[in-house]
Amino acid sequence: MVISPISSVFKKCKKEKRSALLTYTVAGDNTKKKSLEILNSISNYVDICEIGFPHNTPIADGGQIQTSAYRAIKNGIKMKGVFEIVKKFKKNKKKKPVILMGYYNMIFQYGENRFLKKCKQVGVNGLIVVDLPWPDNRIFAKKCKKKHITFVQLLSPTTSQTRMKKIIKDSHDMLYLISMLSTTGGKLKVSPKKILKNYNKIKKINQSKNLVIGFGITSKNISSFKKADGCVVGSEICKKISKSIEKRQNPVKNLSNMVKNLRRELS
Repeated sequence: MVISPISSVFKKCKKEKRSALLTYTVAGDNTKKKSLEILNSISNYVDICEIGFPHNTPIADGGQIQTSAYRAIKNGIKMKGVFEIVKKFKKNKKKKPVILMGYYNMIFQYGENRFLKKCKQVGVNGLIVVDLPWPDNRIFAKKCKKKHITFVQLLSPTTSQTRMKKIIKDSHDMLYLISMLSTTGGKLKVSPKKILKNYNKIKKINQSKNLVIGFGITSKNISSFKKADGCVVGSEICKKISKSIEKRQNPVKNLSNMVKNLRRELS
């Protein structure tokens, strides 16, 4: 049995008795070069790097991520450029897992088989496809598994237990719990205690697969979730990039310090 780099990371984090830190940045924000510099810098403190491929009509992304995506699109990023960034990043960070996150219509336009072949070539380890829910994603998820690419299934606070069990059964080695009914970057509408209650309910059903929490996770509340398998921070990072650009500062240094502190909060 092949152990995926994603599974290996979670195993390492559990051994170290800490939660895994996953960060989200948009490929090409604000240029391909700067995007790569940011990834190389923050990856020193990050366990898994989520990289978004920009979309002009997102359905799950809040204002901060949309701003990052529009900035990247304005600067001419295409799927070819996204793959170039991943390839260059993995050249020096071979063991650092990369999960691409985006929308199915871009994969469809690119061609499923061609897309997965390219993912494999450049070193993508996982995929999150926001608008391709279970059971509609079953055929594509199987294609991912054949390529040893983790297809990350999404769970939400409204997912019924019956549906949840079926999703978990079909999932690979990682699941993503959306903390609340909101787009990314929204202020937590429910208490961390309530989110963790839902999290623990899922873990009772799902003992063997890694479960991360995302949406609304920031440096102010991340320590509340340190008992989770992993936490995802995205919008706060995109906001930091935007502020750095506005102030004509180098976002690399600002982000490096921020992510270092996030890692500390989970240890």
